[in-house]
Amino acid sequence: MSRGNTRQRIQDVALELFAERGYEKTSLREIAEQLGVTKAALYYHFKTKEDLVTSLFEDLVLGPTDELIAWSRAHDPTTLETKLEILRRYSACIGNATSLVRFMHENQAALRELSIGEQMKARILTLLELIKDEDAALSDQVRCASALFTMHSAFFTMGSAKGGLEEKRQAALEVAQELVTAAHHGPAAGPRTGTGSGTSGGTSGASGSTGSGTSSTGSGTAA
Repeated sequence: MSRGNTRQRIQDVALELFAERGYEKTSLREIAEQLGVTKAALYYHFKTKEDLVTSLFEDLVLGPTDELIAWSRAHDPTTLETKLEILRRYSACIGNATSLVRFMHENQAALRELSIGEQMKARILTLLELIKDEDAALSDQVRCASALFTMHSAFFTMGSAKGGLEEKRQAALEVAQELVTAAHHGPAAGPRTGTGSGTSGGTSGASGSTGSGTSSTGSGTAA
C-alpha cells in the first residue's frame, strides 16, 4: 500500500507515537508537532484521536477482514481446506498491519472504551465461527480460538525471539493451522509460503497433536 499522502502520513506518525507513548498519553498536538503541521491542518483530516484510530483500523484491518469474511461465506466454510485458507488469508492481512496489531495488544484498556474495539472484536468472533464446527466439542472450540489468538499475539509476545517479522508470521500461521486441523481431527497442514502481498502457494509439512502429515495443496491470495 502506498502511504504517501497527508492523511496516510498522519496515520503512520500517530501509530508510531501511540506505540511509543500509548494511546492515552498521546495528544493530537503532539502528533501535529511530530508531523511539522498546524493543529488546524491535522483537524482537517481527523477531528479527534478516536477518528484517527478508527481510520487506521478501517483501512488496515477491518476492510480486508470484511472482504475475507465475504469470501469465506461464498465458499464452503465447512471444509477443513477452506478453514485453513481463512487462516492463511487472515495471517497475510494482519501481517500487513503489524504495528496496528501491536497497538491492539498494548492499548487494550483504551480499545475497550472505543467503538472500534467492539467492531474489531465482532470481526474476530465472526472468523472464529467460520473456522470452528458448529457442534464442535468445547476443547476443539478452544483450539480454534487459540489459533486466532496465536496469530495475533506472535508479533507481540515473540518480539525478542530470533527471526524477522515474516518468519514469526509464518511460524504463528503454522501453529494456528495445526490447532484448527487438530480440532477437526485430521492430519496437520503446514502453511503455504507467502509474499508480502499475501499471495501464497506451494506446500510444506508440519506435525501437529494428531500426528504427522503433509499439507493440503492449493493457493490463495490474501484479501
